[in-house]
Amino acid sequence: MQILDSVVIGAGQAGLSASRHLARRDIEHVVLDANERPGGAWQHRWDSLSMDDVHGVADLPDATAPVRSDQRANEVVPTYFADYERRFELPVIRPVVVDRVTDEDDLLVVHAGDRTWRTRTLVNATGTWTQPFVPHYPGIETFAGEQLHTVDYPGPEHFAGRRVVVVGGGASAVQFLGELAPVTDTLWVTRREPVWRTGDFAPEAGLAAVTLVADRVRRGLPPASVVSVTGLSLRPQEREAERLGAYRRRPMFASIEPGGVRWSDGTFEPVDVILWATGFRPAVAHLAPLPLHSARGGIQLDVGGSVQSAVTAVLDRRVQLVGYGPSASTIGANRAGRAAAIAVQRWLASVEDGLSA
Repeated sequence: MQILDSVVIGAGQAGLSASRHLARRDIEHVVLDANERPGGAWQHRWDSLSMDDVHGVADLPDATAPVRSDQRANEVVPTYFADYERRFELPVIRPVVVDRVTDEDDLLVVHAGDRTWRTRTLVNATGTWTQPFVPHYPGIETFAGEQLHTVDYPGPEHFAGRRVVVVGGGASAVQFLGELAPVTDTLWVTRREPVWRTGDFAPEAGLAAVTLVADRVRRGLPPASVVSVTGLSLRPQEREAERLGAYRRRPMFASIEPGGVRWSDGTFEPVDVILWATGFRPAVAHLAPLPLHSARGGIQLDVGGSVQSAVTAVLDRRVQLVGYGPSASTIGANRAGRAAAIAVQRWLASVEDGLSA
């Protein structure tokens, strides 16, 4: 059976960047993608999300990213990714849903149903979109209305005439309220008081946010949200929701009942829909057979240089994680792709040196 130098799992921004950098170094590899077509998680985002709404898409190596516009992000970015794959003839195989990765005879074996790939190194670029997180609250299973997560968001028209409680303190919650408040009755709840940012997003704040996450993965902790560092801001299209009072936040409710939610002081609020904008968790369950997780629950990464170049798993240096922790942004994913390719190249050279010694 063929033994590859590397296998990349995932063909989103991080996976494509890693593949391009591996190809530049003539490292034999394939990219396994679970989707039926190019686009990564972008193809699954809601129709009302335009290129003006997103925080920006970074350039892939040697290819300028799409500019801001009123076009749908779930069409523009997948087209960009598809063109990129074709232009550079990246070795993407799809659809391939990876079940697990095992260590056999000093090689990593990637399993997808009855198909396997044997490789010397692995670049994991599976992101978070397939792992939506919904916290458990007493009575959640009794709610008689509709519960949706960010991954299910169908657009504002779906909620017209229904009272919606939006749960979450991140940018997605702010965007949802901006769309929903002008067309229906909304309520916003978060665990913590939102931190609002005034003025443009300073590079120093971005570095502080990334450093915070990098410190967690350095210590083997699971990555966490950094919105408390980056802060929230309102765009022009959200000013009407602000005028309507949509951003008057309430603390988290204590329990859920069939007709609504109840706070710890006994106050009850009737709602028809709970929209959980509560984020995601890393999609790394397929890596469970490998000894990557620390006793603290996260995958510890080597944070030796630039924080966004922290990609190498401390407990198995054959494995690189891009788009995980400090590289979980389009800019960070690009830098991580390059760092992963360099780490793969170094590992292969060290193995070759060991064989020739």
